[in-house]
Amino acid sequence: MGFSFLALAPYMATPAVRVKHRETLQKQWKGVCAIGVFMATNIALNNTSLVNMTLTLNQIIRASIPVFTCLLAVGIEKKVPSKGEAGSLFLLTAGVMLAVWEGKVAGTTQAIVLCVAGTICNAAMMSTTGKLLSDRIDVLRLTFYTAPVSCACLFPLFLYYELNRFIGYKGQHALDMYGIIIMTSAIALSYNVVHSLMIQQTSAVTTTVLGEAKIVGLMILSYLLLGEKRVFTLRLTAGCTIAILGFCLYSHFKLWAQKPVVRAATPDPEAKPLVAKSQNHHDESSKM
Repeated sequence: MGFSFLALAPYMATPAVRVKHRETLQKQWKGVCAIGVFMATNIALNNTSLVNMTLTLNQIIRASIPVFTCLLAVGIEKKVPSKGEAGSLFLLTAGVMLAVWEGKVAGTTQAIVLCVAGTICNAAMMSTTGKLLSDRIDVLRLTFYTAPVSCACLFPLFLYYELNRFIGYKGQHALDMYGIIIMTSAIALSYNVVHSLMIQQTSAVTTTVLGEAKIVGLMILSYLLLGEKRVFTLRLTAGCTIAILGFCLYSHFKLWAQKPVVRAATPDPEAKPLVAKSQNHHDESSKM
């Protein structure tokens, strides 16, 4: 988050962009703070849950993000899905859950609660992002504004939980550490910008649906390109099939909803009498 703020600072200091900061923050500061807090909370809760639960269970719970995003979008973005869209979302989510389930899932009650809470925060972050991006704020400024908020939320946790281990690792791998931090921070900044652009061009729900399709796509590619035939069990095959079906149905209903309605022009019942009246008037004028 600190890297994102510093990397975007030179561009944000240019005169053309600098004049927009005050007006934007006065109008959107609540949304900016909400996105920053939701993002930080999602990261903290999800990472904490992984300490006491398997990655499989974590992915099963996180697969429900499209459903949570859809529900929250009704209140935050005032976007109500159609019955077809809602049904296809549940079908997609069930398919991904079945696909990532490996049979052995374990986790404490506390870890499950933390993971669910983090998933809800992620969905709230995406819906709020969609709301702000629709209010004439560009992606780079949104990333620049939310980064210090998330950093402020996460920094105390870093000092309390990770500082000592961070210092110990730095003493042994100083050069590698700086390289890893810079590289992963640049990737994270690029991801956040592209992710926000995706929300802006489509919607928060559609972006989560594409994220689910990505998981299924990676599984299929691992089978085709890496020869991981043993991994592709009957359960995983069924899950991928259901997920792909849900994705196709969602795309169909979404495109159908965006299709312009063309209505046939209905003749005006009064048009014919008016024409006849005009014609009669013309005939009478000719006789005179």
